[in-house]
Amino acid sequence: MTGMGQDDKRARVGQGSDGREYPARPLVGIGIVLLRGEAVLLVRRAKAPSFGQWALPGGAQEVGETAEAAARRELLEEAGLEAGPMVLAANVDSIHRDEDGRVRFHYTILDFAAPWVGGEPVAAGDVSEAVFVPYARLDEYGLWEEAHRVIAIARRLLAPGRD
Repeated sequence: MTGMGQDDKRARVGQGSDGREYPARPLVGIGIVLLRGEAVLLVRRAKAPSFGQWALPGGAQEVGETAEAAARRELLEEAGLEAGPMVLAANVDSIHRDEDGRVRFHYTILDFAAPWVGGEPVAAGDVSEAVFVPYARLDEYGLWEEAHRVIAIARRLLAPGRD
């Protein structure tokens, strides 16, 4: 079988059923660093591009939705939780390439930090598990290095002088 021609490659852009795979441009993703005492909320992804991996809750921003509203919606959809006041903590570029080097997924993620206000996490939506993890145990969850960076920023923003 021969390689894919340029026209075939272009045809694959935006080919995913929801336009997330092989996008024509980066998509806006939203992340939430929800802090409770000495712990942070993590979820296990139930869909690509990070199937089975632990991560911060979040997802895609919808048209007509503010970034903060998207963060609150995703937190409620994925873990059944609400947050206190939110602050923009960081941005992350998440780019996943296929075996041919083409960009399969590309998100520019805006991560918000917020304090937990009550309730226990219940996994739903695009996640299979949702738990509060003590900071001292984060290494056990195989988080992406950017998640560690964003959690550290959120901790400094929400509890200055503590880390």
